[in-house]
Amino acid sequence: MKRITIEDFEKVEMRVGRIIAVQDFPKARKPSYRLTIDFGPYGIKRSSAALRLDYTPAELLGRQIVAVTNFPPRQIADFMSEVLVLGVIEHGGARAQAEGGGRIVLLQPDKEAELGARIG
Repeated sequence: MKRITIEDFEKVEMRVGRIIAVQDFPKARKPSYRLTIDFGPYGIKRSSAALRLDYTPAELLGRQIVAVTNFPPRQIADFMSEVLVLGVIEHGGARAQAEGGGRIVLLQPDKEAELGARIG
């Protein structure tokens, strides 16, 4: 494991957002959704998230999440992904063995949190 300094960590802006729209994203390489996320005073941002095997649109819509908001935008097929939604990737189980990946469990506040609040 490579160590970083607290100054390195402080450069990463992780903020609370709420998913306000979910659309299938068939052009992505992995089974994904196009998410629209409200970050309160930081505005509405979009993200490509490979979550289709782990979450339905109904499970995602309205859910609070944690995302990195200060990475540069990234082109995914014909879609510009502006933030990185964070989750735990579990490497055990049948799915991981069959598909070379793992189940994703999204990070979220354990209580309702202010949109745009910074994780720190």
